[in-house]
Amino acid sequence: MAEQLVELNVTGMHCNNCAMSIHKLLEKKGLHDVLVSFASEEVKFSTADQSILPQIIKDIEGLGFKVVDEENVQPTPFYNKVENKFIFCSIFTAPLLLHMFLPWNWLHNSVFQLILCLPVFLVGCLHFGKSAYSSLKNGVPNMDVLIFIGSASAFIYSLVGTIQNLGEHYLFYETSATIITLVLLGNVFEKRSVNQTTSAVKDLMKFQQVKAIRVIKNGTEVINAKDVLSGDVLLINEGDQIPVDGEVISGDALVNEAMITGESMPVAKTKYGSVIGGTILQQGNLRIMATKVGSNSTLSQIIDLMKKAQAAKPPVQKLGDKVASIFVPVVILIALATFVITYLITDAGLQRSMMNAIAVLVISCPCAMGLATPTAVMVGLGRAAKNGILIKGGDTIEAVANTKYVLFDKTGTLTTGKFSIKAIKPEDGFTTEQIRGVITAIEERSNHPIARSLVAELHALPQQKVILRNAQEEKGLGMRAEDVDGHRYFLGTAKHKTNDSFNLSLYRNQVRMAQIAVDDTIKADAAGLIAQLKKDGIIPVLVSGDKKSRCTVVADALGIDEIHAEMLPDDKLKVVDMYRKKGKTIMIGDGINDAPALTQADVGVSMNDASQIAIQSAKVILLNTDLQSVVKFLQISRHTLLTIKQNLFWAFAYNIIAIPVAALGFLNPMVGALAMAFSDLIVIGNSLRLKVKKVNS
Repeated sequence: MAEQLVELNVTGMHCNNCAMSIHKLLEKKGLHDVLVSFASEEVKFSTADQSILPQIIKDIEGLGFKVVDEENVQPTPFYNKVENKFIFCSIFTAPLLLHMFLPWNWLHNSVFQLILCLPVFLVGCLHFGKSAYSSLKNGVPNMDVLIFIGSASAFIYSLVGTIQNLGEHYLFYETSATIITLVLLGNVFEKRSVNQTTSAVKDLMKFQQVKAIRVIKNGTEVINAKDVLSGDVLLINEGDQIPVDGEVISGDALVNEAMITGESMPVAKTKYGSVIGGTILQQGNLRIMATKVGSNSTLSQIIDLMKKAQAAKPPVQKLGDKVASIFVPVVILIALATFVITYLITDAGLQRSMMNAIAVLVISCPCAMGLATPTAVMVGLGRAAKNGILIKGGDTIEAVANTKYVLFDKTGTLTTGKFSIKAIKPEDGFTTEQIRGVITAIEERSNHPIARSLVAELHALPQQKVILRNAQEEKGLGMRAEDVDGHRYFLGTAKHKTNDSFNLSLYRNQVRMAQIAVDDTIKADAAGLIAQLKKDGIIPVLVSGDKKSRCTVVADALGIDEIHAEMLPDDKLKVVDMYRKKGKTIMIGDGINDAPALTQADVGVSMNDASQIAIQSAKVILLNTDLQSVVKFLQISRHTLLTIKQNLFWAFAYNIIAIPVAALGFLNPMVGALAMAFSDLIVIGNSLRLKVKKVNS
């Protein structure tokens, strides 16, 4: 039985260790392709046995999390919102701190302080204690273990002092309550900040929540976009959001596709044109037929790819995850050592020793290390998506670092790919109309950009209709097919041509029917891209299956010095391997013949209008035809990787400095809790800076 992908929405994860505990559980269960994202609250895995799903859900909830139905998500109960927990705890914690500033005797009363602290401590037990127990149970102790031990130690110590009436010097209720309250405050800010890191995906998801006007027998009806079926006819009025992908049946309009492609100018749409769900019809009216709906729509696929990309870990994250996984046990040992050394060796007394140990527990912050990479990756991928750049994995960002070579396919990448037939030279016995008919019939069965351009042009010209079958594309060579009478046709690279301008030949039964001259033009922004790459110290290389003479013309016009022409797919693969041995290599292409090279390169980049095989082979998809997107991709990747390194440096430096300072008694637990609560925010805030980092426009 084939494995199926299972997607669950899981609430209650608030740090990377939470995600790691679920990941570890699912791997223990023998599940494959496990992806867990604490920020998007999603869990994905593959299994061939769907019957185990109820038990898996039960096991996840046994860790202290909640699996919810995406179609019917219930709002978080009032009492369970972290914001409300913080407000509740603040009401009781504030009076507890007054005895530090006011001399009133009743503020120093141990029973009064116990009454104020107890509600806060119970909230802490439910919030942190439950999470701590679940994490210990699964063998992945998280930060809540440290918070709970620290606050519980101060509370129990104070409770003993109260019961035995040992005096106010044994009372540290304010320490216990303040630790819980300040960490809850940090959780509030962290939750809101992390939500901002995933805003790009959420913004795209909003475009799916629209209505559609469906044409029915007796008029029209308004339905949800998710209820639209392939083949439905829809009306789109001026100002409406287009609900699904479709083909224009009638009408003329200007459509704003910026939210999908990053293209700033409205795009004209006419009959037979295609529209993308989620885009806005700015001017005019259209009647469209739905072609891709639900999970097959362009918008759904973009959202799905972004979610997968955000869950994919770059290699640089492995260090942070490895340290975070052993961090809590190490900190507990340091806290115990602090207590023993302070109490037995320095003779500082029980109270001082305990406060130092608690300070070590609450000031340490494994979450900062866990947040360092994923928050930066999520913001970086979101920034790229808003610029029309779809990066399939967070690991791609690191692969771009120190890129030395960018290899370009020529046709459709550096040139427009909008080919037109300049001339047809039929051989004796064949007519131009007959040749057009055969070319149209053959190229209709190809996914290559050249084929699509030629078919669009030929449909408007007189031709003799031909019915072909058994069409087969030979990578880098051309197309073969046969007609109903058994005649075999081949359309491909010209051989024995009579003029250099004729670059295609059409054969029937190995006899040439015609020579065809096709051509396209260099993209307007190609020269600017090549110049920018050179300025950045990156070497551009042209790798094409076209003739050397044509490649040289393009290379000379753009300033590309290294040319590899007349390359078959295997040849391109060898060229990519050769450059990879010299340094990091990016391959940019759009055809079926580019697919192996796109896969082999350190990073493969494909245009959105490329063949499906090229898109599937690439790690990056440019959703618009603007070549400056390549520069933006490189800059966003560099900014993101730099941010990850800054975050990791801060996370490690903070803990390396803070823990010894706390162990030596220079910080009390309340200050430690405040520092820990805001250390996460520094990491998240630094990641959010990626939203406003300047990239070339």
